[in-house]
Amino acid sequence: MTPDPKAAIEFAGVHKNYLSHGETVQAVKPTDLVIAQGEFFSLLGPSGCGKTTTMRMIAGFEEPTAGTVLLDGKDVTHVPAHKRDVNMVFQSYALFPHLNTFQNVAFGLERRKTGKDEIRRRVGEILEIVSLTGMEKRAPREMSGGQQQRVALARALVNRPRALLLDEPLGALDLKLRQQMQIELKRIQREVSITFVYVTHDQGEALTMSDRIAVMNAGVIEQLGSPREIYERPGTRFVAGFIGTSNIVDGHVERADGGLALISYTDRDRVVVPVDGKVRAGDKLQVSIRPEKVDLHREQPPATDGSVLSGVVTEVVYHGTSTNYTVATAAGADFTVFDQNAANADDLADRGDQVYLTWAPQHSYPIGV
Repeated sequence: MTPDPKAAIEFAGVHKNYLSHGETVQAVKPTDLVIAQGEFFSLLGPSGCGKTTTMRMIAGFEEPTAGTVLLDGKDVTHVPAHKRDVNMVFQSYALFPHLNTFQNVAFGLERRKTGKDEIRRRVGEILEIVSLTGMEKRAPREMSGGQQQRVALARALVNRPRALLLDEPLGALDLKLRQQMQIELKRIQREVSITFVYVTHDQGEALTMSDRIAVMNAGVIEQLGSPREIYERPGTRFVAGFIGTSNIVDGHVERADGGLALISYTDRDRVVVPVDGKVRAGDKLQVSIRPEKVDLHREQPPATDGSVLSGVVTEVVYHGTSTNYTVATAAGADFTVFDQNAANADDLADRGDQVYLTWAPQHSYPIGV
């Protein structure tokens, strides 16, 4: 294969099989993948989807059953982990408890016999980037979880690896600190300009930090794209359901013309979908609609060119900034609606109320078309 000169990491036909109880299990099915230099790239998916195995093959902790792994254009498929120019950060941090912050961060440089002045300079620089200046003498037990995570990052980055691999590193933190660290990780990645490959099952983390996301399911990358592309235009039903909350309806196209398809359920209940010329009358279509795109009405709305579904409220959950409704609709699917709470939110629907849902045509997205 011809290496991509702008790629930090490449997979060409890489797959990984395991033998379990006498049966072959495909942890990662044949995969081609290019991760650009300086990119924040996330592998996202549920447990057992193959994302950690993919990362371990990049790191050299697992050898592919077949295929080629390249780092900076060099074939490292059979190169052991300690000879690859990548570092890894784990959820457990793995700091040395008997060493202070400076000593923990300097450990790798000392193993390489780097000069003392150079060690002092580089450790000082990276501690400033991760906002730990002044904490050089603190032991890990004297630091918060977020501070320990920064020490682990600094220790991995001070060696200036070609790529940094992060395996669910924020999983042990509480929600608020985890959200803060997501922003910090992205800032740090921009400052050091190193390729980050991030493994997570948390869709919010991936959407917040990533330049691109690979959504994995059962050893396959189901969709690869920017956070906006994956959220707004899910390529499969799995992606639509896994990334955020999505309302999915099925139906047969009644007519398709002018770039729009119409799915009717009753005389007044319909879904209007933007489509290309491949869709014809009679075709079965799956459609994804995000909850925040839907407007909820207590009274029947005026005629519209968009989608309209009637339904009955089955659940109401107050979230402060929004009220979330579950509505059993005429399309045969339960809809989730995120209704932003305005200054005067007295006119809330309640369980059992008849309501009407509307949304613009561009907010219906056909899946797999």
